[in-house]
Amino acid sequence: MLSAERLPNNCPALVLNADFRPLSYFPLSLWSWQDTIKAVFLERVNIVEEYDRVVHAARFEMKLPSVVALKTYVKPSRNPAFTRFNVFLRDRFQCQYCGDRDDLTFDHVVPRSRGGRTTWDNVVAACAPCNLLKGGLMPDRCGMYPRIAPHRPTVLQLQNNGRLFPPNYLHDSWTDYLYWDSELEP
Repeated sequence: MLSAERLPNNCPALVLNADFRPLSYFPLSLWSWQDTIKAVFLERVNIVEEYDRVVHAARFEMKLPSVVALKTYVKPSRNPAFTRFNVFLRDRFQCQYCGDRDDLTFDHVVPRSRGGRTTWDNVVAACAPCNLLKGGLMPDRCGMYPRIAPHRPTVLQLQNNGRLFPPNYLHDSWTDYLYWDSELEP
């Protein structure tokens, strides 16, 4: 059993599909060290890279994996789920009315009170002040139109948008497997 002060809590593993691409970029596909070791022992992953850190148990010791690849390819979903997070990701975490990035909510372009539905084609990211200003009004009534028309994104579009927002921390061993577009600003 590991003592609390020796737990390797800051050693997540980057999880790659069997084709050596990350399962997702945003959020980045990471597993805790415990889940990673379990997957290694269940022979579900191959270890690709390791940390210098070693964990010890009664009968074995091993370096913690920093990058693992699934042994079986997981086919990505063709249609992304409609979630608040995915709407924000599609809209690049920007209010579609003013461009602000703070205090995001989502707004029904055609208000629900006017028959608008909660679908990809009617919902956009909006900051709270713009959402309150628009209220239950139609876009032509208040002069507020989304910068980009709401639409159903593809998984590829969401992955590409996710690459615009690299996490605050990237371990050196992950860089060969991640492709961030450094020229694009979020």
